[in-house]
Amino acid sequence: MTPERFANSAESLRRIAQDMLDYARQQGATSASAEVSEGFGQAVTVRHGEVETIEYNRDKGLGVTVYFGQQRGNASTSDFSAQAVRDTVDAALSIARYTAKDDCSGLPEADSLASEFPDLDLYHPWDLSVEKAIELAAECEQAALDADPRIQNSEGATVNVHEAQFVFANSLGFIGGYPTSRHSVSCSVIAEQMDAMERDYWYSVARSADDLLGAVAVGRIAAERTVRRLGARQIATMQVPVLFEASVAASLLGHFVGAVSGGSLYRKSSFLLDQLDKPVFSSHIQISDVPDIRRGLASSPFDDEGVKTQHRNIVEDGVLRGYFLGSYSARKLGLRSTGNSGGNHNLILQPCGELDLAGLLKTMHRGLLVTELLGQGVNGITGDYSRGAAGFWVENGQIQYPVHEVTIAGNLKEMYRNIVAVGSDVLVQGSRQCGSILLEGMTVAGS
Repeated sequence: MTPERFANSAESLRRIAQDMLDYARQQGATSASAEVSEGFGQAVTVRHGEVETIEYNRDKGLGVTVYFGQQRGNASTSDFSAQAVRDTVDAALSIARYTAKDDCSGLPEADSLASEFPDLDLYHPWDLSVEKAIELAAECEQAALDADPRIQNSEGATVNVHEAQFVFANSLGFIGGYPTSRHSVSCSVIAEQMDAMERDYWYSVARSADDLLGAVAVGRIAAERTVRRLGARQIATMQVPVLFEASVAASLLGHFVGAVSGGSLYRKSSFLLDQLDKPVFSSHIQISDVPDIRRGLASSPFDDEGVKTQHRNIVEDGVLRGYFLGSYSARKLGLRSTGNSGGNHNLILQPCGELDLAGLLKTMHRGLLVTELLGQGVNGITGDYSRGAAGFWVENGQIQYPVHEVTIAGNLKEMYRNIVAVGSDVLVQGSRQCGSILLEGMTVAGS
């Protein structure tokens, strides 16, 4: 049952989607798919105790993809009127008539479509008034400012509320959709000492406000992370172990997903070409794609094409066991869709044992703890990795002092095989979940 908070009922979205499909068929399309969605949100930012911005958004849109055999056309609009719906379908049909044939184009296989729609508990409306949002943001920022006298400035604290719903349908008879929510609290502050300034931040995000870290806690963590960076130094160029803190370690999973996703594979622009059923990580690494976690930030019973999602072990004992494929890329590779049109779901890197961040520091003994990454120096074709970084120098398993203006470099193929351990300090701030990751050695370029 669609909540009354939305401008349109779920049934009306289904009707619009079905009308687009029916009209496309009447105009000669051999097949078609349609999506209709709407959402609304509120964001409040407080800076220096004063309201800096109050933003509201209410969006809606529909899109249709039509096929004349293997010719494809797509069009979209934000107008839900009957005439606009037909005009949008006509535009897609016109485009399809002039596109080249593509033998991999078309809807997914009918037997791959989802037929069951379990409730994954993804919708939790937050009845947060603007006044209460201002109060929470102010509490968050004040907690950061009060945490340490060296916190001299603030970029503000933000409380964000968002709700949406959608319906997806295709001419194979599939139709499905559901409402979702995503809420967050964030804070960014600046610390000063001896004419030096450092900035850091923290945030919490969840489907339900009940699962968010408290506003005061977010502010305090932001302050702690900022203050600890004061007095940063450069270090000499060397080859040492590198420990990626959980907040940045998930980026390593992102590079992996990009390398084993269909688009990169069929274009042969991946450093992990032809590695299926071969070891690509160290032997203790286990990675799973889990679409059915209740309240999961990337949970869904079906992908962007209506294909049923499935729990898959992507990496077992370091061996690559699966790709991330939609129907088009799967056909290009002579395979079947994995239910990943739109990307990975909740991608989980399992911890290796019970070591938390402190335990990993002791295991590393001497090296660099990375807490921030800068720049985009990653080559997806060769795997070459070079990024600016900031963090802390570690001796005898203990943090000694903050470090900045360094570059860490290596090759992702070697980096993945050189993972010594994955921490139990799992952080959930997006679709890729992992603890801190300790690598055997990388080149750290400093002064």
